[in-house]
Amino acid sequence: MNDQNRVNCWGCRHFATSWEPRRPYLCKLLGFKSRVLPCLEVVSADGKPCLGFSPKQVVPTKPPRVRLEA
Repeated sequence: MNDQNRVNCWGCRHFATSWEPRRPYLCKLLGFKSRVLPCLEVVSADGKPCLGFSPKQVVPTKPPRVRLEA
């Protein structure tokens, strides 16, 4: 697998973290928790990169308010 095909859960909208110390990573799409990143679990089980990857939406931030001194 090359770098272009590599999936990173941290950039996926379905990725979350859980409060469970033994299984801290969660895939909401596939519905499972894991000790390692879900994308690694998918590759080890299927041999292919995760096909459910969907990039997170980037929320634009407001520029900081500038306070004018009188």
